[in-house]
Amino acid sequence: MATSSVLSTFAAAAITLQLFLSPASASPHMKYIDAICDRSHDQAYCVKTLTSNPPTAAPIGLVPLAEAVLNLAISHAEKTAIFVDENAKKDPTVKVAFTECHKAYVAVAAALKSANVKLKTSPDTADYDVRASSDHMRLVNELVGKNSDKASTTLKEMNVQMEKLIDLAAGAADAVDDDDENIRLRV
Repeated sequence: MATSSVLSTFAAAAITLQLFLSPASASPHMKYIDAICDRSHDQAYCVKTLTSNPPTAAPIGLVPLAEAVLNLAISHAEKTAIFVDENAKKDPTVKVAFTECHKAYVAVAAALKSANVKLKTSPDTADYDVRASSDHMRLVNELVGKNSDKASTTLKEMNVQMEKLIDLAAGAADAVDDDDENIRLRV
């Protein structure tokens, strides 16, 4: 009994060591993650996000990974829209600004959903849809930029996350398009 326990512990240690020593790019799906993250402004964040989220951690192809990335961004936009809407109803001091922020986040979610639909048939259009959502984020930043209340501070943090996810989504759409005409937008 003790021998099998020692052997299983040794085997587990060997597998763990192999995982740490083998480069991440050695796994077959990393080429898809790299294709997106190479187009991202924050490559470390991109790799961390795409390798740690189950829907994006083991893609079977570039298009399914791009769809999963867009779905992450859509999910965040929808959750943020709900947060903003709820806080607009609770706090009259932020109601006007948060009502506009809610509209912006609804528009971001719609643009990302449109991009997801167009990804296979018109990757250029999908890329445009994703990038257009950045305009909405600028509006939200302007609306809550100077506010210091708790809801606005939380929204600012959610915006930072949304902007990072939009960057990943733009990289995903551009990777599917892969004609490098959008390289000027990545610099």
